[in-house]
Amino acid sequence: MNTIQVEYVCSTAAKTGLVREVSVSDYVVPQEGYCVVVEALESKAIYNQIECSDGEFRTIAKGDVFIGVLGERKALKGYSGQVPRAALPGDTLHVLNLGGIIGTCTSDHPELGPALQVKVVGAAMVESEGMWVHARLQDHAIPLVETLTSSAPLIFVGGTAMDTGKTWAACELVQRLTRAGYRVAAAKATGASLMRDVRLIERHGAVATATFTDTGIVCSASKTMAQNVKGIIKHLCDTADPDVIVIELGDGIIGYYGVDELLQDKELQSFCAAHIVTGVDLAGVWAAQTLYKDRFHAQIALVTGPVTDNGVGCQYIRQVMGIPAINARKDPGEMGKLIANLLPEPRNREVEA
Repeated sequence: MNTIQVEYVCSTAAKTGLVREVSVSDYVVPQEGYCVVVEALESKAIYNQIECSDGEFRTIAKGDVFIGVLGERKALKGYSGQVPRAALPGDTLHVLNLGGIIGTCTSDHPELGPALQVKVVGAAMVESEGMWVHARLQDHAIPLVETLTSSAPLIFVGGTAMDTGKTWAACELVQRLTRAGYRVAAAKATGASLMRDVRLIERHGAVATATFTDTGIVCSASKTMAQNVKGIIKHLCDTADPDVIVIELGDGIIGYYGVDELLQDKELQSFCAAHIVTGVDLAGVWAAQTLYKDRFHAQIALVTGPVTDNGVGCQYIRQVMGIPAINARKDPGEMGKLIANLLPEPRNREVEA
């Protein structure tokens, strides 16, 4: 084992406390959540950045040595990949997302080009109780919860696909509810590890945030997520005492990321105050309405996203589908009022004190 200096630590590894000076072992554990030191084998013109533990995005240049985290990804509009069966120093792997997930790319995306190649340097090690152990996310995870007995009201923000405006809707909702006197926490329940979205939500007024990465996983693909999300909710309720929790469901409501499981979980849905759906076209919204009604046994409280960018989409959704439609960018105040009407009044904390 030797000590080296790296250029940066990816945001996905932030909870481990790793810094730029890191001890490295030749023995790499090929499992999700284990931190790995890699060297960039090339530079790219696009999809060439990484979110670092300080929240800044840096461009990966050929020769950069940095810390990432082994994991998988199954993105419809990005790279898909898996944890390698073995990882030895000198092996070639790929950067699968902006958060620093490292794995073997199994499917590129035509708009992004091939995934950036990296060479394995070794495993990142940390000292614990006088021993050197592999740095891994699981050792810093909040506990999973099998049964959620109580919760603040939940607002789920789901979308018909990636990049449909979920994060923007969540940000505007947090800001408007905060202005209305609510103490708002927020979470990202599914997706591939990236702190950008929850950091943006924090800047819009969330008193506390958490993501699935806080439960020890880097991607929710092909996993049972209910216990993880219940753990996040309990953690936010215990530490932040919110009036309401806004939960963004990364990826789409149909896919490999476990969103449909959460929407079918009766315990989680018993605390749900509203479902918001973002979409890019009317066909997607129609499909979402059918799914929510027939499969999830729930009603959509509001549709937003690019499908509401002009009056045509809004008119059809309201008149033909019977769902409120409000554009989160143009009319965030109206969106906030509609959702606030579905919530209990915020607690008067000064009186309680």
